Amino acid sequence: MEEDLNVTYITFGGHVEVHKYRYLYFMVVLIVYILIICSNSTIVYLIWKHRDLHEPMYIFIAALLLNSVLYSTNIYPKLLIDFLSEQQIISYQACLVQFYMFYTLTGSEFFVLAAMAYDRYVSICKPLQYPTIMTKTTISVFLALSWLVPACEVVGLTTLTANQKLCSFTLKVIFCNNSIYKLFCVSSRAVTVYGVFVFVNVVVLPVLFILFTYTRILIICYHSSGEVRRKAAQTCFPHLLVLFNYFFLITYDVITVRLETDFPKTARLVMTLQLVLYHPLFNPIIYGLKMKEIYKHVKKLFCQGKTN
Repeated sequence: MEEDLNVTYITFGGHVEVHKYRYLYFMVVLIVYILIICSNSTIVYLIWKHRDLHEPMYIFIAALLLNSVLYSTNIYPKLLIDFLSEQQIISYQACLVQFYMFYTLTGSEFFVLAAMAYDRYVSICKPLQYPTIMTKTTISVFLALSWLVPACEVVGLTTLTANQKLCSFTLKVIFCNNSIYKLFCVSSRAVTVYGVFVFVNVVVLPVLFILFTYTRILIICYHSSGEVRRKAAQTCFPHLLVLFNYFFLITYDVITVRLETDFPKTARLVMTLQLVLYHPLFNPIIYGLKMKEIYKHVKKLFCQGKTN
């Protein structure tokens, strides 16, 4: 693309037959986006409204679902515009903002999952100390760190990326992720090293911490009664399912850019869609319908609506 009025435009080249199926793509993505916003927002609202849900576990769930709303809003509106546009383009400045928000919110999700894991660990392994450990101050600190640490680290990565000279202006994806590195005239060692540092800090370390806490939980539960084991499995299994799935997808996102091999466009699109679809769409089901107290309020809300 040529530069016009000092604005550099990037073309998204990851769409598959978008001109042929533009209206189908638009309707499907619009429906998914509406479902994501409505389902996540409903559970966040219920947790905010009902005092019996003002417990650490539910507050962390609300933070996770709010993160999903922001994460989706960073991606889906631009996708919807692109489906109806003749050219799927974005200014480089807007691309950097989307890049920054994508990895900041991704890191935040892993930090919130780590906070949830610690909450489960204290609840199951140190039940008598739970009220004194998981105070309002502790929860506030965990939530603040969950958003501030990734935001501060990714802003450095985005600044380094913004200072690189571009020789290519077409991304092989449908939104701005670390495929931006493929646009550089010369591969930047500083960006690569700092990118690995950020990945380790906001993804690998939280995952290792979660695995450690759940290992401790499983050891305690193995020597406990069947009721304790059942409760632990009920609360921990969905958490681990979300963790492993998201870790696999984000690792794929990071590694594929470093590989020289070109993936087929359709396969790349499918994997990318999984990254932005699964968690925002299924988190409300896993953490809403599977949690008895939240499900009770969801059922009451919709039953009242029918009655009225």
